[in-house]
Amino acid sequence: MSTIPKNNSETVAHTPGRATSIGVWILQVVLAAIIAGGGISKLAGDPVMVDMFADIGAGQWLRYLVGALEVALLIPALAGLASLGLAALLTGAVITDQFVLEQSPWLPLALLVVAAVIARARWSRTEAVVGTLLRR
Repeated sequence: MSTIPKNNSETVAHTPGRATSIGVWILQVVLAAIIAGGGISKLAGDPVMVDMFADIGAGQWLRYLVGALEVALLIPALAGLASLGLAALLTGAVITDQFVLEQSPWLPLALLVVAAVIARARWSRTEAVVGTLLRR
């Protein structure tokens, strides 16, 4: 969390404005709506998803990881961390769609941008979650 100096001796925590917070929540809900259904089907072992990850050649562990991150986006405390992980995975998805599956990379690219915006907006919460996990 950034701080803004006040009277040269005090600091006040800077929090995003209400409109920004609502905007990020809207992005998060839209991304979750687009992605969570796929996450559930990946975790449930939908044959289409199993075959797609077999075609990619990375193994079924990646299907479980991607599915878990997609569903974790729905959990407010984990949304920033999940968005950060999704941004990394979507970077790989852009490359995989283009060169392995020979599909258009535009959808994962657009989702990557949204995930990156959410990850940045939720950065202070992500730091707090990681800090809590590291203290245990």
